[in-house]
Amino acid sequence: MKTVIIDDDPLVTSSLKIILESDPDIKVAGTGNSGSEALSLYRQMKPDVLLMDIRMDGMTGLEAAESILKDDPNAKILFLTTFSDYEYIAKAFQIGAKGYILKQNYQSIIPSVKAVFLGQRVFGDEIMSKLPAFGAKAPKDFKRFDLSDKEIEIMTLVAKGLSNKEISETLFLGEGTVRNYISTILDKLNLRDRTQLAIFYYRNI
Repeated sequence: MKTVIIDDDPLVTSSLKIILESDPDIKVAGTGNSGSEALSLYRQMKPDVLLMDIRMDGMTGLEAAESILKDDPNAKILFLTTFSDYEYIAKAFQIGAKGYILKQNYQSIIPSVKAVFLGQRVFGDEIMSKLPAFGAKAPKDFKRFDLSDKEIEIMTLVAKGLSNKEISETLFLGEGTVRNYISTILDKLNLRDRTQLAIFYYRNI
């Protein structure tokens, strides 16, 4: 698996290179320290996964990712940052990043890179917990996906991080009924799990 690392701190890129290459399946093909370098290295090397910081001088990681994904919608970009700001996470969802993890959770870096390489999306619990703060548009916006009012209501609560038990207590439904609703919603939207459902919700509100 070929990766490229972008971070504005050269010491961080060196450390990340050591961490990633401790796994025999990962090869770091290049490193850079700015959004503009991310664009150049991606186009030159076409890495399997681009691991990138967000806050950088000049072009930010989000701006670089948006440009890369416009050229190559299949690009696998994983953000690694110290910031869990709402607007950053929302933008990462919106532009189609495959993951967003925090640097302090360094143990998750290699598993996250591998998961993104395999086509999974990686947003940790701490990141998902921020989603309710984003707000939402009117639920009826989702009518175009052939969802009933109750299905939209349940999807909204899933996206806000409520468990099946919490949803059942909120809507006065049995937990089994809630599970059935969620299974139906996933089938209708061709999604795999609750995480994908939350991502779908926030990318379409």
